[in-house]
Amino acid sequence: MMWRLVVAFAALSGPLPKAGVIAVALLAALILLTPDRRARALAMLTALVLASVLLLADIWDSPRLGVVHRHPLEAAVAAVVAIGVLIAAAGLLARRPRLVAPLAVLALPFRVPIQAGGTTSNLLVPLYLVVAASGLASIYAAWRAPGPDPPRPGGRPRWLPSAGGTDLVGWAERLLALYVVLYAVQATYSPDFVKALQNIVFFYVPFALLYRLLRDLPWTSRALRDCLQVSVVLAVIFSFIGFYEYATKTILLNSKLVAQNDLHTYFTVNSVFFDPDIFGRYLAVVMILLAVGLIYNRPRREQSAVTVVLAILWACLVLTLSRSSLGALLVGMGVLAALRWKPSRALVVAVAVVAIGAVAVAASPRTFGLNQGLNGASSGRGGLVSGGVSLFADRPVWGFGSGSFSTEYVRHHRHTASSLSDSHTIPITIAAEQGLIGEIAYLAFVLVAIAALVRGARGDPVRSAVAAAFVALMFHTLLYADFLEDPTTWVLLAVGLALARAPVGVPAMRDEPVVSPGLGRAVARS
Repeated sequence: MMWRLVVAFAALSGPLPKAGVIAVALLAALILLTPDRRARALAMLTALVLASVLLLADIWDSPRLGVVHRHPLEAAVAAVVAIGVLIAAAGLLARRPRLVAPLAVLALPFRVPIQAGGTTSNLLVPLYLVVAASGLASIYAAWRAPGPDPPRPGGRPRWLPSAGGTDLVGWAERLLALYVVLYAVQATYSPDFVKALQNIVFFYVPFALLYRLLRDLPWTSRALRDCLQVSVVLAVIFSFIGFYEYATKTILLNSKLVAQNDLHTYFTVNSVFFDPDIFGRYLAVVMILLAVGLIYNRPRREQSAVTVVLAILWACLVLTLSRSSLGALLVGMGVLAALRWKPSRALVVAVAVVAIGAVAVAASPRTFGLNQGLNGASSGRGGLVSGGVSLFADRPVWGFGSGSFSTEYVRHHRHTASSLSDSHTIPITIAAEQGLIGEIAYLAFVLVAIAALVRGARGDPVRSAVAAAFVALMFHTLLYADFLEDPTTWVLLAVGLALARAPVGVPAMRDEPVVSPGLGRAVARS
């Protein structure tokens, strides 16, 4: 009977998997919003189980599970061992909850290439293990201490608007939950339902759990310091791997990048990341978090250390040749400056930098690849934008369905190579896939989230750094993609909204950075 149920569920064209996708998205929304610990724990457990069932339904007949079909007993033993390891890890995290945040940050960049059936998938396996173990620990803790979350200042539950006005943090979370549910609902009529299912299972559901686990942590100075130190150490290590790649002209991952480098006079590095743009995005975010140490009053020795680390990361960022990451870094630095000084001064500097860049491009367009035209310089992304706009014009209200961009773009542009069918501009993708329904929900969430992160952050180095990094990452998605599909988005949002919701009575050391790169002290007091 169990096997028949699995086979029936594996028929992804039927109504049962679509209902399952909507159900797991509703569970993710409940995890994001409910103030009741036991209800949240039950939602987490059910979401983990249902997401696993949906994933198995997706890959059950694929060559990736060939070994499971051939050796079911060994596969069952391996599954039991894996569950035992997860339970042991959950027990450790239940006793030491302060390890959750640094472990999550440690796992963020690592994707494990899994080959099966002639295809390779880069999966965030270490992060999934951290989320699963942390979720089980949270479920155990909630079952031992049921009841609602502690009330916010003023005695009102966290999910209600504050008495003094609009609760931007609460609205950001509601809009995030709304978008996740809308994505699942609009997947039901998508011609590429499998991709939408994978986005829900691999990204939205586990990252919603990650967000809630991090948002509910007590973000003490020690927790902030530990996370930043982990990020900086990783970024420096990744940079030296990039330097090694450049010096030896060797790419560790991504055979396509090897072929591209062979065709050009320049050489692009990607370190342990599959894509140089993702590597550049990671470096840009860490650099923004560090740069706050230079614009607030800190001892000269600490600022010197920050400068050295920034120089290392900047040198490697240049070697990625990621123009989207350089633009994101510029935007993030502009937000930092605007939150530290008067916005008008930051605007003047930004205009001057853009003007200098425009002069440099005009003087030597070949250096920047612009002699090929905008579409050629952007590796075909200009065509993707115009194609996405035409798809939106065909179905402006509800779109073609979640996850459908690649399928519909190829169908409407049959002369285009399939390698260029994935969109690289999030608003255009959402407009084509989800129409005005999804676009309005997305824009509302982004605007409210930025407002929640920025409001009250002026002069606060901790919140300023997180807000600037979030805005930079959001800008990067306009040129590359992967917004809610990137766990860094959820981590920055969780930390930023948790700090924005901190009680007013908690002292915030306004004129010092969160922490220098592993050398200084955190300034936010718990």
